[in-house]
Amino acid sequence: MAKSLRSKRKRKMRAEKRKKNAPKELARLKSVLGMNQSGDINMNDIKEIATVVSSEKLQQKPAAENDDASSMDVDKKRNKKTFLDEHGQYPLWMHPRQRKKIKYQLKKKGKSKRPKGLVW
Repeated sequence: MAKSLRSKRKRKMRAEKRKKNAPKELARLKSVLGMNQSGDINMNDIKEIATVVSSEKLQQKPAAENDDASSMDVDKKRNKKTFLDEHGQYPLWMHPRQRKKIKYQLKKKGKSKRPKGLVW
């Protein structure tokens, strides 16, 4: 969709508007960040607004979080074929239609075949 002349015209006009407003947005962004005329940011003003963290600490932090994630409790007592846990419950994320399908397949496997021939 969005191939009509009207939508093409609107996209074109939005692009022109972005070009026109770009210098104003840049000036506003610099004023919000508190940049000096030389282009440097005054970190003391920003520290009052938000916490400043060095990039080295950010790179080290995910490694520490991975250790916590590995020790997190996971459903280890869940059957991989039926998705049932030890209490016979399905996971919350499973759609009811999918639960019904698995129940039907289990029921179908449980039935034994009838003996061939006449049964009186």
